[in-house]
Amino acid sequence: MRKWILTGILPTLLYRSCFHLVCLVGTISLACNDMSPEQTATSVNCSSPERHTRSYDYMEGGDIRVRRLFCRTQWYLRIDKRGKVKGTQEMKNSYNIMEIRTVAVGIVAIKGVESEYYLAMNKEGKLYAKKECNEDCNFKELILENHYNTYASAKWTHSGGEMFVALNQKGLPVKGKKTKKEQKTAHFLPMAIT
Repeated sequence: MRKWILTGILPTLLYRSCFHLVCLVGTISLACNDMSPEQTATSVNCSSPERHTRSYDYMEGGDIRVRRLFCRTQWYLRIDKRGKVKGTQEMKNSYNIMEIRTVAVGIVAIKGVESEYYLAMNKEGKLYAKKECNEDCNFKELILENHYNTYASAKWTHSGGEMFVALNQKGLPVKGKKTKKEQKTAHFLPMAIT
């Protein structure tokens, strides 16, 4: 008796499974009819290299953002007409408007729009300004979880650790040797110009 019940239920179960499978295949084929052959191939083959590669060409040497860099110590980074780097609490100061240009993926150069000086860091970790951009002017830009950014020298390190752009509570630059990524003196919020 048990054998007969199992063989009686089995075709019904298989019929329902096949019905769902046919519906699923039909839905997929309808969705694929709207795609070009290249799109269909990409959606079917998830290991396709085209699917995972991204182009960063737009970032290399062309992406320019004009921002005010506001430090968590309540100072705006400023490069004045003489090339002096320090902080200001005046939001509308024209010397705190910076041009952040992408040099390579994750690497930026920061230039004062009004002063036309580039922010730079020497091997001692001292911030200074230069008229001509070179390797001292390249900084690794990192976006932190708290939405602030850090800017570490792309060329120089101190005892294997990164040296960051930082402003202390008085608005004065902190030597890169004394900075760490976790310190609020090294956290900057790029603010759009309004």
